[in-house]
Amino acid sequence: NGIFSVHFPHRGAILGKTPAPCRRGKEGENTLTTQEIVALALNYGFSHGGAVRMEALEFLPEVREMCADGRCHMYGRCWTCPPACGTLEEAAARVKKYRRGILVQSTADMEDDFDVDAMQALDRVHKERFGRLVERLRAIWPNCLPMSSGACTICKTCTYPDAPCRFPDRAIPSMEAYGLFVSRVCEQSGMEYCYGHRTLTYTACVLID
Repeated sequence: NGIFSVHFPHRGAILGKTPAPCRRGKEGENTLTTQEIVALALNYGFSHGGAVRMEALEFLPEVREMCADGRCHMYGRCWTCPPACGTLEEAAARVKKYRRGILVQSTADMEDDFDVDAMQALDRVHKERFGRLVERLRAIWPNCLPMSSGACTICKTCTYPDAPCRFPDRAIPSMEAYGLFVSRVCEQSGMEYCYGHRTLTYTACVLID
């Protein structure tokens, strides 16, 4: 079914392993199957990965409304968040160009439902993994479209709206910024969104070609 997963039974496992440095893609690598791309992605330490069902990518105004309501307090404060990241119509037009992609997830256990240390550690490690994966995939597919989890955290304070983004090649909008209901995308793609009581999972997506 295109799903690969590895279960990490303890919190310390979120550190994962460091993959080989990014290198220029070899001739023929851009013919990799989706399952081979998922396998490549899992080498970067992700807990789970699978093919995204393209029909599951729905650009929902209600998700943008949750952003505007201040769920993460980044609306209007970051180049990769609404409204700076563009309209839902523009997002749909970008995604329409692609025929396949993958989902990757990082999962960790929490001591309790308010384990902020675990949340922050997993967020940091997940974004580090995803950044390295995107760098690797861009060496093979320069026009791939990554969508991360949560707001960009590269800079302590974003330059928005007073100056251009400092790192436009590294800053990545989130799935939510695209108006995607992440749990629904996962479920419709045949992947879990929650992996058990007192676990936390972050999900990201890359559209390949």
